[in-house]
Parts: sequence; structure tokens; C-alpha cells
Amino acid sequence: MAHSEQDILAGLAEIVNEETGLPTDSVLPEKSFTDDLDIDSLSMMTIVTLAEEKFDVRIPDEEVANLATVGDAVTFITNAQES
Repeated sequence: MAHSEQDILAGLAEIVNEETGLPTDSVLPEKSFTDDLDIDSLSMMTIVTLAEEKFDVRIPDEEVANLATVGDAVTFITNAQES
């Protein structure tokens, strides 16, 4: 079942909250994972793994570097669900 962008954003916010303790309402599409949310590469890999499980998608390691913002991740997961 495909998730809406809003569902994906909410799900990513929950994952980021679990991993980092950041409030879910701070996880917005325009936020940079590293600059705004201060997420390091190890936490990012955990977040990616949890997102893959939650949304039943595959995010290749080489794509992770392209996911600079929360919005990038939402778009990637949205598109990955459709393929």
C-alpha cells in the first residue's frame, strides 16, 4: 500500500524522534538532516534502515548521500513506492 507524502513525513518524524529525541514537529520537509537536525551519518543509516522497513522500500547506500533534506527523503520514498 502506498503511503501519502504526509504519512511518510509523519513516519519519518517518528523515526527521527525515536533515534535522536528531536520533537516530531521539528522534522519538516525543508529541514536538512545534518545542518538543521544535527543527525550524524551513523544515526542517518539507522533512520534509513527504519524507513526502509516502515515503508517497505529500498534506499541504496549511494542514494542516501542525495537525501540532504527531509523533503528529499519523502520524495525518494514516495517515488520508490511506485516502482
